[in-house]
Amino acid sequence: MLRIDSHARTIRQLLSNTKYQLDYYQREYSWQTKHVTELLNDLSDKFSESYTEGDAPANVQNYGHYFLGSIIISHNDGQRYIVDGQQRLTTLTLLLIRLHKLLKEGPLKDQVSQLIYSLSLGTEGFNLDVPEWRYIMDALYGDSSFDESDQSESIQNIALRYSDIEDRFEIPDQALSSFVYWLLENVYLVEIAAYDSKDAYMIFETVNDRGLSLTPTDMLRGYLLSNITTPERRNRASEIWGNRSAALKQLGKDTESEAIKAWLRSQYADSVPDFDRIGSEFHRWVRDQESKLKLSSSSAFASFIERDFAFYSNWYHRLQSAGRNLIPGLEWVYYNSQNITFHYPFLLAPLRIEDPEEENMQKVQIVATYIDIVICRRIWNFLSTTQNLIADQMFPIIPAIRSKSCAELSSILYEQFVPESQKKIPGPEIPTFANNSLFYLQGNNRRKIHLILARMIDYVEVQSGHPPRYPEYVKKTGSNSYEVEHIWANHPERHVDEFLHEYEFEAYRNRIGGLLLLPKKNNTSYGDLPYEKKREHYLKENLLAQSLHEKAYENNPGFKQFIEKSGLPLHPHLEFKKADLDARQKLYRQLAERIWNPERLRLSYGQEPDTIVEEEEEEYIIPILSDEKTVWTVERIENLAPADRRAYYKTQHTSHRIDEFYTRIAELQNLIQEEKWYLTLEFRNYYCAFFLGDRRVFGVNLFSTPKFAVWITEEEAESLRHSCRFENYYTAHRHAVYPRYTTVDTLRPIFEFAYKKHQGY
Repeated sequence: MLRIDSHARTIRQLLSNTKYQLDYYQREYSWQTKHVTELLNDLSDKFSESYTEGDAPANVQNYGHYFLGSIIISHNDGQRYIVDGQQRLTTLTLLLIRLHKLLKEGPLKDQVSQLIYSLSLGTEGFNLDVPEWRYIMDALYGDSSFDESDQSESIQNIALRYSDIEDRFEIPDQALSSFVYWLLENVYLVEIAAYDSKDAYMIFETVNDRGLSLTPTDMLRGYLLSNITTPERRNRASEIWGNRSAALKQLGKDTESEAIKAWLRSQYADSVPDFDRIGSEFHRWVRDQESKLKLSSSSAFASFIERDFAFYSNWYHRLQSAGRNLIPGLEWVYYNSQNITFHYPFLLAPLRIEDPEEENMQKVQIVATYIDIVICRRIWNFLSTTQNLIADQMFPIIPAIRSKSCAELSSILYEQFVPESQKKIPGPEIPTFANNSLFYLQGNNRRKIHLILARMIDYVEVQSGHPPRYPEYVKKTGSNSYEVEHIWANHPERHVDEFLHEYEFEAYRNRIGGLLLLPKKNNTSYGDLPYEKKREHYLKENLLAQSLHEKAYENNPGFKQFIEKSGLPLHPHLEFKKADLDARQKLYRQLAERIWNPERLRLSYGQEPDTIVEEEEEEYIIPILSDEKTVWTVERIENLAPADRRAYYKTQHTSHRIDEFYTRIAELQNLIQEEKWYLTLEFRNYYCAFFLGDRRVFGVNLFSTPKFAVWITEEEAESLRHSCRFENYYTAHRHAVYPRYTTVDTLRPIFEFAYKKHQGY
């Protein structure tokens, strides 16, 4: 008798203290970057539809749900076997491992741990219990080194896909807990459970048997060929399609359909609905757009395959290959592929069949350089680079650059770097590097900083006459991989002469100027040493690390010529104090300004900008302790706020309230300067707050009218009522709010209490 159960399960219900094994006919773990990217984008987009900045995790119960499909489980001999769904369960496990690392110690981290590794029925181990994978899972979960080069396809893929998650998972730190709760409680799968292995396989076969189903690619090919009436021409078009299809499939089973999407989007999509529909059903879109595509005769249909499809699919193949291997002339395609996966329609847009090879190659170089500058500037300024966001923002550029000459192309893209209000063509926000002169390492940008450092190292070395080694520097896994290294070891006690508090030391230590890229094995061996001893080891490393030592400048004419020509302040550091890190921070910023200089859009391949005009610093974040004695004013505070925050504030509140908001912040900053408190200011949509490390101390709320807010417990606020009684206490956000127009002097004792509390006194 057939016995089957079917239940909707949350991820928590599915994985909590439950072990799963793989059935014998399961294939290797084979998901690729695009599959992981799509899953992460879908999850983050669905979460963002409900999340509002400042939401408490308790609000997650009211958020929208997300369905991840069905899985088939076979119950056999007291064990659970995954019959169908292992790709998703494996990827979810990798995501949970990443979240476990990002979460701070506490109950939520413990809950996530139980979904990865637990004690069940007397057996301790991974909930996804695959003995062959234990090596890689132990390494990832335990954050230890591993070398997967001689391992199975599944293990190699697991290592690579975990790196993809590190690169592409983008949830703000303040939203992380809410996202984790939402993932565990609001994301569902349907579990189809069979209690006989034969029944389980029958279900698997029924669900997956699509023997006669045609893909959109098959249907498009059939539609085009059916409209070619001449047998000889139809046979020739079919042969061309078959040859191009075979070449594309060598790069991956989905590459053919992705090539068609990129081609149609690049040449014909004139609206976001066009762009989206091509992504979901391009075969129907082509059929409905015969007039737009000028498919009016048998000859036109043949030419569409022989000429257009052949040309653009060939270029797509070349660009995909360039995204996987560093090819001279197409280096920027490779650089961009480390950060994003959606750039191919932009690269194809200006290409014309009738143009010479050299001109089309130059067009690709111009567009790829533009995308590289946009992405790296956004990374530097902590702006999102997720596929959906950037694709939506950049879409208007595709029609604008379509079929343009090289001169027109460089002019259009160069104009994208003017202020937003002056742009003729809408495009993504492209802030300068000076907008965030304190760029630093935080929880979810380690891989992005890794890529930035790799580019800097490679640039300095190549310009100094060394061979390119960028692919070596960005290798994600294995014994020869590289990792981000702090110049200062994590020993604040070695720096008490310059830092009063560990929070300040940690903030400084994480700035990019205090970071290097070193081989993992070397970093492990001397990463804990004091700087004076590390310096000697750095002489064996890449040129940017060597530059800390004076011997790097001896007998190295290429390096010295590069320094003289570029004007970059490269010099040795006998010691590495606070001032040295500041100097190194400025050096890295100037390097970034040179590497990602928009002037490159006007230069031929291989040319370097003659000079670099240093951009004026416009810091988002107030320095931890300012030596300035000037008074903080509304104008000074407003200029510190990021442009997108200023614009948002103006759409939500009247100018009178905004002025009042900035006034309250200025009053606090003057108090902080007077008291010499070590705090940093960060602007958010509904409030701003002064932080001690990662802890909010006090700030100004902007929910309705500007009011002072202090992050203390309700009991503490009640005990301080003799100074001032709070108006409201927001339990979800753990702060007290005081009546409008309460003065700083009235609240000074409460501010002082909060500051000392967060210091640990």
